Amino acid sequence: MAAGAKQRYADDRVVISSVIGDITDRDVIVLDDEIAKGSTVLELLDRLRDLGPPLDPGGLHPRPVRGGRAQADREQPDVLEIVCTNTVPVPEEERTEKLRILSIAPALAEAVRRIHNGESVSALFDAPPNE
Repeated sequence: MAAGAKQRYADDRVVISSVIGDITDRDVIVLDDEIAKGSTVLELLDRLRDLGPPLDPGGLHPRPVRGGRAQADREQPDVLEIVCTNTVPVPEEERTEKLRILSIAPALAEAVRRIHNGESVSALFDAPPNE
């Protein structure tokens, strides 16, 4: 695991001064809580590239947990995929082949079912994936 030390100066100006952790010979998955304009992801890509030889096209998979407009992939050949949830609508004209949108409907439905039946909702967070 590695982390970028980030300072935001404006909506579209981010500086990542360092990457803390070793990514040598590792696949990289970037987690970001939201991609609005992609400035954080683009800055992080630059810092990751500074750490060594160019990133292998198979080695970078930005995966925002929640997504807005996912535009960083359009100009980045080493970004293979951006995965986000459907909590924020992504207009059709902003979608690319690299964008995969996952529905949160099953998770919400299960939470509503548990609330209705008086069951624990917090137990959802203890369940193994795909349960």
